[in-house]
Amino acid sequence: MDLTKIGKNIRALRKSKGYTQEKLAAVAECSWRYVQMIEQGRNIPSVRWLNNLAEKTNTPLKYFFGE
Repeated sequence: MDLTKIGKNIRALRKSKGYTQEKLAAVAECSWRYVQMIEQGRNIPSVRWLNNLAEKTNTPLKYFFGE
């Protein structure tokens, strides 16, 4: 699993929605630091967290693993 790809896709989603890291963290029910570390590829997001983020942002789960 390419962590930098997942992080880049999460960053792209966040920016497309006009969210700050703090806003995305509030939506995904986590800390902004967690979002920051995932976007930087320094943390592995759990499947549960990714699923929660996908549901709350109306985004297909596979988006995070795609190009």
